[in-house]
Amino acid sequence: MQTYATRRVRLLAQMPPGAVAVLPTAPEVTRNSDSEYLYRHDSYFYYLTGFAEPESTLVLVAARGDAPARAILFCRQKNIEREIWEGFRHGPDGARAAFGFDAAYAIEDLDTEIVKLLADAPALYYALGSALDAQVKLWLASVRRMARTGVTAPASAVDLLPLLDEMRLFKDDAEQATMLRAATISAHAHARAMRASKPGMYEYEIEAELLYEFRRNGAQAPAYNSIVAAGANACVLHYSANNAQSRDGELILIDAGCELDGYASDITRTYPVNGRFSAPQKRLYELVLAAQSAALKAIAPGLPYSGAHEAAVQVLAQGMLDLGLLNPNTHGSLADIIADKRYLQFYMHGTGHWIGMDVHDVGQYRDTAAEGKPSRTLQPGMALTVEPGIYVRPADGVPEEYWNTGIRIEDDVLVTPDGHTILSAAAPKTVADIEQLMQQQ
Repeated sequence: MQTYATRRVRLLAQMPPGAVAVLPTAPEVTRNSDSEYLYRHDSYFYYLTGFAEPESTLVLVAARGDAPARAILFCRQKNIEREIWEGFRHGPDGARAAFGFDAAYAIEDLDTEIVKLLADAPALYYALGSALDAQVKLWLASVRRMARTGVTAPASAVDLLPLLDEMRLFKDDAEQATMLRAATISAHAHARAMRASKPGMYEYEIEAELLYEFRRNGAQAPAYNSIVAAGANACVLHYSANNAQSRDGELILIDAGCELDGYASDITRTYPVNGRFSAPQKRLYELVLAAQSAALKAIAPGLPYSGAHEAAVQVLAQGMLDLGLLNPNTHGSLADIIADKRYLQFYMHGTGHWIGMDVHDVGQYRDTAAEGKPSRTLQPGMALTVEPGIYVRPADGVPEEYWNTGIRIEDDVLVTPDGHTILSAAAPKTVADIEQLMQQQ
């Protein structure tokens, strides 16, 4: 639990003496009747506690004078009858001992105890604009009613999340190890799906291969809804039906990753369901692979985050001209195509995003404190995806041999002191490796 305690200390050091921070976990969500969706904790809460039970709130009090800093948990009480139905609960005493909190109370005591903690506190930190707003209003009203006794309420409310976003953006050694393991599990799942695929299989049959590999290796769940898109479905960026039947000669695009111990992976691979790329498919695939290679070369400490996207766009736009997807007489030169973003017809998304506890993880992409808000500079410990793609729908002037083809190649990448490392490298990616693997069916 030292990792979580250290994070709490780092956060407290950014707060003024005596300030109070309040951070609840995610609520349970009813699926139907008396059944709930599989519970998943709030990422911010888990980042500071390691505590995965619902109905929990963390309160931090910064040191002031002789009073030391405190980390206080409010959670469900022990209840043997409910544990028979729902499973083990730590209870306040058990949670305090097991997770290293300075104090712990029943969640029912939160409203009473928080008013005491807010008395004479200079500031309150919480997620402004969240569901907690109404409750905070009641807490502050209770503190203000104590004014005749000389008690003052916090004079300011500060958004807690930007402080945590900046902390979460940089992954420590333990986080990096977990993310590597999650990415490796997912990479093996993609390889399994390739080996299992054959013409005529339904997308959900292939998805089942992914889910099996996730769980058999200890991952708790998919990190997001898996995309298994055959043929023209691959041109739908967030396709989720996964119910179509694959046909001989089609490509299958799979965007899927597991979540392991609170950390996401996010990998996309595209491959021919029959195990052999056709010539047009190979040309498009090699273009996307070259774009990813160029983007990866732009990832190192000191380089701008936006550099990977710019490198990928340069390669993709040139390839669109070379393959006849774009016509220089109609669309202009390479510089024109990039400046006017005419490539968006075939490549309409960014080349990546931060990844960590959330699949689209927190953290600023621009230096908001600098003039003009330029792209943020990459630093060791940052983790991001690199995912160029190309999506060719039927259209006038577009060679028919490329119609209904969607290709995306995505890896999870960690910025290191001397460059970067690809966490998801175990997933086959070259044409030769994919075709060789699929002959092992």
